Amino acid sequence: MDHDAELDALGLLCPLPVLKARKRLQALSSGQVLRVLADDPAALIDMPHFCAEAGHVLVSMTEDGAHQVYLLRKG
Repeated sequence: MDHDAELDALGLLCPLPVLKARKRLQALSSGQVLRVLADDPAALIDMPHFCAEAGHVLVSMTEDGAHQVYLLRKG
C-alpha cells in the first residue's frame, strides 16, 4: 500500500514510537497514511491502542524481519 509519510522509530522504546507517530500524524491531512517502522515489543500493543484512542485507523501491522511495519491512516 502507498503511504504519504514514513517514520523510522527503530531502536526507540516505549512510549517514543507512539509519541513520534502522533507528532508526524499532526502534519498530515485526514485520510493520509503514515508508515511506521518499529522494533519495540511494546509497540505491538501500543500502536493499535493509540489508533483506537486517537481516532486513527490501523490499516495494517506486519512483521518484516526483526521489526514491525505499521500503516496508520489519519482520522
